Amino acid sequence: MATLNRILKIFTHEGAPASRIDALAQLERSVMSCLLWEAEFYEGGQAIGRRIADLVKQVPAEDVARVAIRAKEDMRLRQVPLLLARELMRTKEGRAVAKDVLPRVIVRPDDITEFLAIYWKDEKDEPLAKQVKRHVGESFRKFDEYQLAKYNGGRKAVTLRDAIRITRPKPKDEAQATLWKRLVKGELATPDTWEVELSKGGDKKASWQRLLAEGKLGGLAMLRNLRNMTQAGVDAESIRQGLRELKVGRLLPINFIAAARHNSKFEPELEAKYFECFAGRGTLKEETIILVDVSGSMDQPLSGKSEMRRLDVACSLAMIGREMFESLRVFTFSTDLVEAPARRGFALRDAIVGSQPHGGTALGRALQALPKRDRLIVITDEQSHDPAPQLKGYLINVASHKNGVGYGSWVHIDGWSDKVLDYIATYEANAAG
Repeated sequence: MATLNRILKIFTHEGAPASRIDALAQLERSVMSCLLWEAEFYEGGQAIGRRIADLVKQVPAEDVARVAIRAKEDMRLRQVPLLLARELMRTKEGRAVAKDVLPRVIVRPDDITEFLAIYWKDEKDEPLAKQVKRHVGESFRKFDEYQLAKYNGGRKAVTLRDAIRITRPKPKDEAQATLWKRLVKGELATPDTWEVELSKGGDKKASWQRLLAEGKLGGLAMLRNLRNMTQAGVDAESIRQGLRELKVGRLLPINFIAAARHNSKFEPELEAKYFECFAGRGTLKEETIILVDVSGSMDQPLSGKSEMRRLDVACSLAMIGREMFESLRVFTFSTDLVEAPARRGFALRDAIVGSQPHGGTALGRALQALPKRDRLIVITDEQSHDPAPQLKGYLINVASHKNGVGYGSWVHIDGWSDKVLDYIATYEANAAG
């Protein structure tokens, strides 16, 4: 009988005993580093999506709403907050919080079409809930003609034309009513975007130069097209000037690392903008150690569609840490424990990546060998092959894998936007107060 009543042990994918956590913690773990439907190193995208949907059923609707909003606004994830909103619609309690969730997770016109595609992913003939019609319809009211036209193209399961016909929103004035009629008729003015300009098939160099001169490239478009501009023959100084004028806005640290991967000659400008993202932030005192996982699984892409790796995410967070902590030492672990040189910016990234071979995941052994410190931060996908001792510290999980080791006495943080380090400052301020 004792054997039957024993709670089954759970393990990481590498075999270390994992921590058992409640449904809300599992949901946060699965959501905050998730690129929805895209496979990771150990798990398929569909499996992660199903796990998230199942967990929503076990968590109070108010908590699911909070997770969805945080995933959108702090972690800057696009699709998984829409999945959470859709799963909330399956219950009376969930539909009751729709008025708070949908307006905050629908921030672009294509969020509307993506949400409806997710809504009908499993049941194409399911009628829209009354609350969905109202709140999704109302979201149309915040978009102007340029925004609607920009996101109205491409082959999609649900179009903006479909969405406006189904939800039948009430316009705020006659001008908006006319705009929506033109959307339905396909008569919106063609937006002046880089995608439209380049699709005309003209002189690419001239097109890029005009877009640069007129400031028509958004931050992410600028970073993603550096190589295209160079290949088109745009002079380097024009590109550098465009980078100097770049508005960092909602850009993530990893966006700069991605841009630098294929555009090393622009690293000085990219690095300057990277530092600008964190200018003016207060620093935290006391000696801090950041321990970065450089094992083989961290060296894999974020998803099947991405060139960026979990290790790139970890490097970007360590780079932020260099600016945030007054006294910081950075170590890496794989099979061994190695201290990285005291560099900053892209030089710190290079030091971390080249610190040792990317092999095993001996997290427990590395933690035991670390020198004394006041604050410990571990950045990992948690797939250790040896047990992690329960130390006082923060463990930042940068993957959506089902089981992990960083619970118990650890302060566990899921996700990989720059906000995860801000959380540490807030946590310590609240503890002190």
